[in-house]
Amino acid sequence: MKAFMDKDFLLSTDTAKELYAACKDEPIFDWHCHLSPKEIWEDKTPRDLTELLLGGDHYKWSLMRNYGVAEELITGGADPYDKFAAFAEALSAAVGNPIYHWTHLELKTYFGIETPLSPKTAKEIWDKANAVIAGGGMSPRSLIKNSGVVALCTTDDPADSLEYHKLIAGDESFDVKVVPAFRPDKALACGAKTFMPWLAAMEYETGDKITTYAELKKVLVKRMDFFMAMGTVATDHAFLSAPFRRAEENELEEIFTKAKKGAALTDCEIEKYQTELIRFLASEYKKRGWVMELHIGALRNNNTALFAELGPDTGFDIPDDGSNIRKLAALLDSMYRDGALPKTVLFPLDPAENLSFEAVTRCFQDPGARGWVQTGAAWWYNDHINGIRAMLKNKCDVGVLGTFVGMVTDSRSFLSYTRHDYFRRILCDLVGNIVENGEYPADLETLSGLVRGVSFRNAEVYFGL
Repeated sequence: MKAFMDKDFLLSTDTAKELYAACKDEPIFDWHCHLSPKEIWEDKTPRDLTELLLGGDHYKWSLMRNYGVAEELITGGADPYDKFAAFAEALSAAVGNPIYHWTHLELKTYFGIETPLSPKTAKEIWDKANAVIAGGGMSPRSLIKNSGVVALCTTDDPADSLEYHKLIAGDESFDVKVVPAFRPDKALACGAKTFMPWLAAMEYETGDKITTYAELKKVLVKRMDFFMAMGTVATDHAFLSAPFRRAEENELEEIFTKAKKGAALTDCEIEKYQTELIRFLASEYKKRGWVMELHIGALRNNNTALFAELGPDTGFDIPDDGSNIRKLAALLDSMYRDGALPKTVLFPLDPAENLSFEAVTRCFQDPGARGWVQTGAAWWYNDHINGIRAMLKNKCDVGVLGTFVGMVTDSRSFLSYTRHDYFRRILCDLVGNIVENGEYPADLETLSGLVRGVSFRNAEVYFGL
């Protein structure tokens, strides 16, 4: 029997262990996350382990709900220790869940705690971890630096002032590069209730009136120039399904005017607007050398009662099972034909679409970069041992593993950098098994370079860090 999460955790062969030794200390470029620039700037030490371990982490909240924990002990005002104890009890039942592994990697890496968390050990771990927090070095900036992070991209709306990015950039005492990623989801959501308030926010921030679709595009270009000056290298977009329905400019003006009046739009009108706006945005990204990220397939806010009470990103989103590949291929093709397809990373949420998404990348490559269009790390519901292995295996089967730009945390937690270690172990184990099975020569020099590339260096080059 192997020891619980020892130094060879997830490494089943000697080759895997050698490869892991080669890449485990590579820096981290977290090119997609949801960390708060405000929290990074303020750099406050957390009050206790509950705030640090459970605060804002909807993965852990969902696990607790699945166990039957009352909302008061999850997002409510219950005593912090009672919340932690409830989590410990729920976690002890989550055999095989990645959150079990992530939590213990977090406890080991940041607190030196190797005792398995359970109801029996909760108080001991609580006291020890809080003593570590009280001793200092557990603020956001310390955790980022001590995790080996050299750069990260937050996720920011075009209407954001980026005031905290400015402050961080001007602080010479913190040498980690923190840059905004451009995420214009609200600009694309012309049929949503958020559209008009977002337009008002854009007008306020820019001082420009937005009365037409043409004016909207001009203001978005203005904001892209502002983000560019702040160091942006990446953009992000979330679509329930890939849009592709072409429209002429006059029709888009009519749709925009209708949306501005608060009139209901048809699904057809929304898709036309989204198709043409994302095509326009992509052309601007290509000019700037930005990477376009497309997250596709999240069916959001399914528990409408708790969504109304708690708001978005609190644990009520699921994978949609709609087929995206035909429209996605057509959308990418239209950009490619116009010479307007930027470097693109595709994130499918439905695991049934992983292979199709990997295959479509073969159709739209460019000599300007290795892996010009590629799939991203196993996302959200796929971010576990089997999901990561399946994603990597798809790259081996129909793509090129050595061009992959690697792991992202996609997280709001400053402890989540241990997921990069989790990923690197799974990567090295997969490659190690391929070698040990005689499917690739035992060329450790070449393979060490490959796993180091996937761990950090490919992303460094791809994003122009």
